[in-house]
Amino acid sequence: MRFLSKPWLVARSRYSHVAYQRLFSSSRKLSQVSNRAHLAALKGTLKVSEEVTDALATNKPVVALESTIYTHGALGNDLDLEGVVRRNGGVPAVVGILGGVPTVGLLPDEVARMVEGSPKKVSRRDIAYLVGMGLAGNKTHGGTTIAGTMILARLAGIRVFGTGGLGGVHRGGHESFDISADLTELGRTRMAVISSGCKGFLDIPRTLEYLETQGVLVSTFADGRTGAVDFPAFWARDSGVKSPSIVHDEEQAASIILAQERLGIESGLLLANPIPEEFSIPRSEMDVVIEQAVNESTQQGALGNENTPFILKRIRELTQGRSVPANKALVRANVERATKIATALSRLIAEESLPPKTSVQKPSFQIGKGNTPIDEPTKDTDVISQADILVAGSVAVDLSCDYVGEDSLEHPPPHLHTSNPAHIGQSIGGVGRNVALAAQRVMQSPKVRLCSLIGDDIAGSTILSSLHTSGMDTSCIRQLSSEHYPSSRTAQYVAVNDAYKNLVMGMADMGIFAAHSFPEHWNSTIRASKPKWLVVDGNWTDHDIRTWIRAGKDNDAHVAFEPVSREKSTRLFCNEKDLENLGIFPKHSVDLATPNQYELAAMHAAAQRYEYLDNPRWWEIIDAFGMRGARDRFIKLTSADMTDDGIPQQVVQLLPYIPTIITKMGSGGALMATVLRRDDPRLLDPAYERFILSRCLNDHPDVGGVYMRLFPAIEEVDDIVSVNGVGDTFLGVLIAGLAQGGRAENILNIAQKGAVLTLRSPESVSEDLGTLRGELSAAVI
Repeated sequence: MRFLSKPWLVARSRYSHVAYQRLFSSSRKLSQVSNRAHLAALKGTLKVSEEVTDALATNKPVVALESTIYTHGALGNDLDLEGVVRRNGGVPAVVGILGGVPTVGLLPDEVARMVEGSPKKVSRRDIAYLVGMGLAGNKTHGGTTIAGTMILARLAGIRVFGTGGLGGVHRGGHESFDISADLTELGRTRMAVISSGCKGFLDIPRTLEYLETQGVLVSTFADGRTGAVDFPAFWARDSGVKSPSIVHDEEQAASIILAQERLGIESGLLLANPIPEEFSIPRSEMDVVIEQAVNESTQQGALGNENTPFILKRIRELTQGRSVPANKALVRANVERATKIATALSRLIAEESLPPKTSVQKPSFQIGKGNTPIDEPTKDTDVISQADILVAGSVAVDLSCDYVGEDSLEHPPPHLHTSNPAHIGQSIGGVGRNVALAAQRVMQSPKVRLCSLIGDDIAGSTILSSLHTSGMDTSCIRQLSSEHYPSSRTAQYVAVNDAYKNLVMGMADMGIFAAHSFPEHWNSTIRASKPKWLVVDGNWTDHDIRTWIRAGKDNDAHVAFEPVSREKSTRLFCNEKDLENLGIFPKHSVDLATPNQYELAAMHAAAQRYEYLDNPRWWEIIDAFGMRGARDRFIKLTSADMTDDGIPQQVVQLLPYIPTIITKMGSGGALMATVLRRDDPRLLDPAYERFILSRCLNDHPDVGGVYMRLFPAIEEVDDIVSVNGVGDTFLGVLIAGLAQGGRAENILNIAQKGAVLTLRSPESVSEDLGTLRGELSAAVI
């Protein structure tokens, strides 16, 4: 002990620890580079579905599933293992060989094709044969066993595999060498396999001995039990053989998997999950049944590949079919536990990617500075929970260029075709991010989630750091890895403003949203989130906007559309060839839109161009509005100038498609118009009489009239700091109120106050929005 206390030795010890950390970090980076190169070499041979590719690239929990359970199993087609994974927040990856192509992430119809196409049973020895024959033109299907699934899933980068029961050493296997390839595969392929032990008719003690020889960790979930526990025996929770080790929960299991990976130990891990107690068959009963089935198998000469099917069939018969529901229950329980382990593992990896809390700076984007790009996204939670508001839109790095020339007061716009003096500020923005952050900051108990895309670059890492700093949920931010999406750049926006901070020109690089589409993920995100309101911004493609809207409606969410710009606003009223039609009141697809007057004009022009205003159902709603001699009413409710500009007319003509439109008029306030149903109390309330533009004059069953009201600007603002994010803040506050059950006309002025706060803020969303919480809460009561 005295020797250890010498200063030089302590220093050496510390140096060794630091050196170890550096080596640990370097090894991890080298492993990542090696894995990328390996996957690149596999392109064209191994097919990984778009959903699984994206999930792996963005650190979502992925669970491998074998295909033999479908192609060669006897459990029927109602297992719904993919549904078990999805309901627990994961992404399922069914593995198999489809037409000679090794595939990870088989779709249900592809599995059905395999089942109907006389598939082969595929273990390690069979993979190259089937794939090679496929290359030669003989495209055969193959259902992968546990061993085959482990290999292909590992090649794709999956860490966790949920299955039923493991193969093992057969009785008498020490003489016959009848040993499942599953065991040797576990000895050479790093994969966490969650199973209910091995099938109870195998030689369990010799199976565990063999796994020990192969260097495989075997650990059994204690499930609340203390002390030593038995290794499970498939249908029975106990086998009479103690488990080599135990694990108490999914977090411990995930930590073991991560340690195995970080240490570079290539053997697999067997995590045994006892069958749920209510479905288990007592060990004493199963021992008798198994003994009889094994003896009959020996008498019948069922050897090799025939042995296991024969024994399973006899066990099913001898238990009067009880073994089948038990088998189904245990495989579902294993897949559920595998998903929870994958979720915990994703969380651990995400936490490793977080910058230290003490080093988080107020976010800014400067060339050469920022966070190191990462392969996986930082996440707050991997199991998507319910949200009141889901915003599907852009997040971007914003550059704001404010003209400050000496003649700025006399000539406020910057000069064209030359360099201009300016104050240039950087911040994190993007329409979707701004709307989500505004809603979060103004709500008492925010349940707001942003769904967006970023690249694997400095800007993307800066955005993640900023979102975490602002307390936003990043579980639905997808960071597209440079390996799989090499041309993806994080979105950026440059605003050029005059001396009065009014926008002169904006330049947006939002190509990441147009180039990449993940509709399956978006559907599952909305299903899991169950939002009251879904906000979709116009940065997505025409097709993706429709996909988001349909997913929202299918999951009973109200849908708001934020047009973003004149050009992007037209994407809602696009050419509908190959797209689902936009719904018309009362079966409308979009509930609310918040264009400015320029975006409104562009949307109206697009609706005319693509004949939305020629639809007979549109005419039916327009007729029901009862618009007779409307010009005078338009002028009275808005102004002569607005009427001459056609703004109220354009609004009314779009109302059948969007029954509430709030047109932002800048310093002119906001014009709200909404379709009133026949039973709307505002039609009979004298306080609302002056805002009733028209009443239904026919017997339409749904339309009662049209409400139109101009809300003047809440305040004239002279001390403008920045116009960036003003309209987004307006929408975010409005949606926050609507999600809490408020009515738009009661919230609209509060939304204007929020916009004013952002006008006076250097940030694209004011940090002072919380001052409006009390007023907003009072307005929604």
